[in-house]
Amino acid sequence: MIRPILPWPDPRLATPAAPVEAVTDEIRAIWADMIDTMEAMPGHGVGLAANQIGVLLRLAVLDCNETRGAAIRLANPEIVAVSDDLSAHDEASPCLPGIDATITRPARVTLRFLNEQGQPETREFSGLWATSAQHQLDHLAGRMYFDNLSKLKRDRLLKKARKLGAR
Repeated sequence: MIRPILPWPDPRLATPAAPVEAVTDEIRAIWADMIDTMEAMPGHGVGLAANQIGVLLRLAVLDCNETRGAAIRLANPEIVAVSDDLSAHDEASPCLPGIDATITRPARVTLRFLNEQGQPETREFSGLWATSAQHQLDHLAGRMYFDNLSKLKRDRLLKKARKLGAR
């Protein structure tokens, strides 16, 4: 089921998500809705955090594949290692459509999370996968991608957003 995306500055987007106690059928159903919602985004999103759809749990999905249908489901993801080398990508969010910014982040990250079976997993991500993973973890911490910008760049971006109709 495609769920509505919360528009920035909805306060739930600034609220850190709560840990998931266990991976249950209810959690799997939320992941399924998140994947449907991500796939319905213009140009297909490459990730989605649960608080973007108003679910304040530490859940995220990632799918940066050219061919879709292999989304990775993450519960309680945490970064356990980052690379020294950096990578810059244009980032955006369906919570604030029409606005993007180039964000520099570690080019590779290693995450520990509970997978779809509820088992602990550690996996390294690189390139766009690493960017999307870090972007989703920002959301789960109650941060937007533009919170990584300098105050001047952030203020300019938000001024542009308001001109486009954001609150």
